[in-house]
Amino acid sequence: MKIKIYDYLHKDAVWIREKVFIEEQKFQEEFDALDETATHLVMYEDNRPIAVCRFFVREEPQIYTLGRIAVVPEHRSNGTGRRLVREAEDAIRERGGSKIVLSAQVRAKGFYEKLGYVSEGEEYMEEYCPHIKMSRKI
Repeated sequence: MKIKIYDYLHKDAVWIREKVFIEEQKFQEEFDALDETATHLVMYEDNRPIAVCRFFVREEPQIYTLGRIAVVPEHRSNGTGRRLVREAEDAIRERGGSKIVLSAQVRAKGFYEKLGYVSEGEEYMEEYCPHIKMSRKI
């Protein structure tokens, strides 16, 4: 597996997010203005895109937001998501980041907890799906 870092919204990132968030999970508001300035990581296996995430620095210095983490169905539960998040954490650390925050779907909360993320506050809705803010110092 290979990971490429893009400073723009690459077509492979779009393809994965459309497949996972729009087609599979039925989200309507997947793409936003942050995509234009975020850093995007795309993981490939045999030159096929299999996972994606994005990150960007927040208003607070050294605090980054990690999000839009998606893995195509056939590559879930095999460590792909964990490896992608760890690579994103390394890239954020290289840019001077010391803390990461994310908005996790509640159904994925356990995945993030295993990676050291801690819940902050109450659950809230994004579109029709319950989410929770989580964070981790890196």
